[in-house]
Amino acid sequence: MGADARKKTMMAKSDVLNLNGEKVGEVELAEEIFAADQINEALLWEAVKHYRAASRQGTHATKNRKLVAGSGKKLWKQKGTGRARIGSVRSPLWRHGGTVHGPQPRSYDYAFPRRKLLGALRAALASKFADGKLTIVDSLTLASAKTKLYRVALDKLEAHRATLIVESGKDLREELVLGVRNLDRVELVLNNEVHPYDLLRCERAILSRGALEQLTETLQKTISRRRATQKEVA
Repeated sequence: MGADARKKTMMAKSDVLNLNGEKVGEVELAEEIFAADQINEALLWEAVKHYRAASRQGTHATKNRKLVAGSGKKLWKQKGTGRARIGSVRSPLWRHGGTVHGPQPRSYDYAFPRRKLLGALRAALASKFADGKLTIVDSLTLASAKTKLYRVALDKLEAHRATLIVESGKDLREELVLGVRNLDRVELVLNNEVHPYDLLRCERAILSRGALEQLTETLQKTISRRRATQKEVA
């Protein structure tokens, strides 16, 4: 048996459903993406930490002695009163004075390597597949862009709690956006916008067949480059 044949036999399979919850086919899942050994909890933790840090507004601010209200006049002479010397009521030593080294507006974002992000995405997809919470559908199109129809379809797909819907393409179709935007705890993203945090935060992930193919193609490109590098080093 050749290497290609062995690889094919190792590939996992997943049912492809329609929006009525009926099986309409099967799809092969790449072992290097959806295998259980791809789950890396440390990498997932790093990706979630970066996402949440980048999401912080960082608008906290305190007033120093320059910004706090109050006169700048010296309250009493430097010597001869027996009291401690003081230059202004805005001194940090006094009540209602300025704050020393307090937090100022800043960004909490930091650089996160794209390779690590894609590795975390592989780990999140593998985790969802291992938990049986990954659903592949042939299409996300319904006869009418009605919220009620999409709610019924999600119920048939056993998506009763927080759900992430991943669609393919450059832009989201208007009828799909209109159909799901008012559904509680349902998030709709494109395949090139999905983040590991989205997959971990939602209880179930629903991918269209096109989104699965494009995600697999993107993630396999990174894997092939990594393996080629490892072979050169060896």
